[in-house]
Amino acid sequence: MIWVDTIVQGILLGGLYALFAAGLSLVFGIMRLVNLAHGDLIVLAAFLILTVVNLLGLSPFVAVLIAVPVMFAIGWALQTYVLNRVLGDDILPPLLVTFGLSVVIQNGLLEGFSADSQKLSAGPIEAASLPLGPITVGVMPLLTLISAVVVIFALNRLFYRTKLGRAFRATSDDAVTAGLMGIRPRNVFAIATGIAMVVATIAALYLGIRANFDPSIGPARLIYAFEAVIIGGLGSLWGTLAGGILIGVAQALGAAVNPEWQILAGHVAFVLVLLIRPRGLFPRAND
Repeated sequence: MIWVDTIVQGILLGGLYALFAAGLSLVFGIMRLVNLAHGDLIVLAAFLILTVVNLLGLSPFVAVLIAVPVMFAIGWALQTYVLNRVLGDDILPPLLVTFGLSVVIQNGLLEGFSADSQKLSAGPIEAASLPLGPITVGVMPLLTLISAVVVIFALNRLFYRTKLGRAFRATSDDAVTAGLMGIRPRNVFAIATGIAMVVATIAALYLGIRANFDPSIGPARLIYAFEAVIIGGLGSLWGTLAGGILIGVAQALGAAVNPEWQILAGHVAFVLVLLIRPRGLFPRAND
């Protein structure tokens, strides 16, 4: 029964990793952009939520409603005025720009908030748990997983069932032809990045409640997100959820064997999947 509990806890942890990865997967699926600052933008959103909580005395679950439109605007402006200028056939300029952005965000947060660890307080719900048969699960981890499923379901509905989603798909397939049909790819890219920042803000909410955070943890969050995206298959949102869960379960099993193996076990699972399925578990048909 201990192993069943371990696997369940790993699945719940995977929900958090899926939230880290969903925005990254969306952006890559639409514009083939690997945003090296994605983890730092999640941390930026966490500090934004913390600032709203401290200034207005709100619950983090209310503060996130204020942070979401702000982060959407940041994502839209970032894509419009910075990233659109470097997108093209060469993948190196976007990588260099987002790497530079990562450094700027980390140092800016360090100046503004110091290197001290911070945490969002959500009250009694943090320690609440639910008995599910022979095992007990925390309310916050369960809420995180449910949120990940809802977010990915909503992104899939947006991508495949709406006019904006059709513009996303058309631009992803052929931006030049989409432009000839009246679609403005640069505007589509800006909206996609804004939506990715909304998802990043939701991820930041659960990150801040479930663990301490500081300005330097962004790159580690990026690694988890990147591995989940690769495992699931580039551009596959449901695959991203599967990838996050696989990493979470691997880490939980590794920690059960030896606490020092937790992080390593996730990376080993990532390598093993690449050896068996180089294109990921659920690659998009047009990749």
